[in-house]
Amino acid sequence: MAGGSRRTDDRRWLRLALELAERGRGRTRPNPMVGAVLVKGDRVVGRGWHARAGSPHAEVRALRQAGSKARGARLYVNLEPCCHFGRTPPCTDAILAAGVREVIACMSDPDPRVNGRGFASLRKAGVRVTMGELRSEAERLNAPFLRRHRSGLPSVTLKAGMSLDGRIATRAGRSQWITSSSARREARRLRAGHDAVLVGIGTLLADDPRLSAPGANGHARAVDPVRVVLDSRLRTPAASRILTTAGGPVLLVTRRNAPAARRLRLERAGATILEVGSHGGRVDLRAALRALGRRGIASVLIEGGGDVLGAALDQKVGDRLVLYVAPRLLGGTGARPAFAGRGAAPVAGGAHLVAPRWRRVGSDWVVEARLRHGRPAHRNA
Repeated sequence: MAGGSRRTDDRRWLRLALELAERGRGRTRPNPMVGAVLVKGDRVVGRGWHARAGSPHAEVRALRQAGSKARGARLYVNLEPCCHFGRTPPCTDAILAAGVREVIACMSDPDPRVNGRGFASLRKAGVRVTMGELRSEAERLNAPFLRRHRSGLPSVTLKAGMSLDGRIATRAGRSQWITSSSARREARRLRAGHDAVLVGIGTLLADDPRLSAPGANGHARAVDPVRVVLDSRLRTPAASRILTTAGGPVLLVTRRNAPAARRLRLERAGATILEVGSHGGRVDLRAALRALGRRGIASVLIEGGGDVLGAALDQKVGDRLVLYVAPRLLGGTGARPAFAGRGAAPVAGGAHLVAPRWRRVGSDWVVEARLRHGRPAHRNA
């Protein structure tokens, strides 16, 4: 087979593996999304994807489908096969037992339990391993997983529903409803693509949200998003809807040495209490996110309110922005801004929207963009 033709084929089958991996979106936490394709000659003999944490990995599902046809086949996978015992046995053992002769992968796995060891064990056993095709596509697919393992922080999306003049509530504190029902439905679906959804205690006390998410891709979620509240004084009511309605686990992040009586009351109501350091008298958002990363949470949707979204900008932790903008003006210095906090001093210190995209949803506009944070202010400013 000519080199160019083989490379074209490799990219073709890796694209199929990436498409298969996408089927696990919103369902695999804390694992990455992985797809696998077994090819013999020029025919697919097995395919699989990781459906949910604790279920067989993509490689194993493809091998089971192929059966004896896996011997001598080529395995295409978007991420390095695992080589350790977790909730399932190592994929490398299954690959070797099946007699696969070659593994073509997009990239290595940054998980310290793998990180090249999977490839090394396959090579040692005589399996040919190649890597690197469609790497950028594979990295985009599992960007939150990769970020968590490389930096310790989850990937963060900042989301707000606001008026055209940037208000999320009137001067009387009323916010229902600024955006249209279509925008609100889409915003709820946005939650389904994240491991956790986070709000501040102000939003919880004002709106009493459930923070629930519909199924992703039309399917029931295997893992519901963790519902996180930044609550420095543990003021969350035990009867709040976040604690009394079905949904993901509830995690209340508070300052160290939280009041024991309040902690016990909320733990009895079903919450998990997580203590972190403080920043300006409030829960340190960056410390909270790092703690979530240690718990296997790779992506967080911050929904507000304005103090939390402003803190995200101040501490430069947002990676992506999704704004739902209603065609209305609320006005008033007492109306609540979408982004409060300290704010930028020099203009260059503000966050920049990278490759912003506008579209309509219902009567509203949506702007989506990556965020690049500006330079910090001078220490003596």
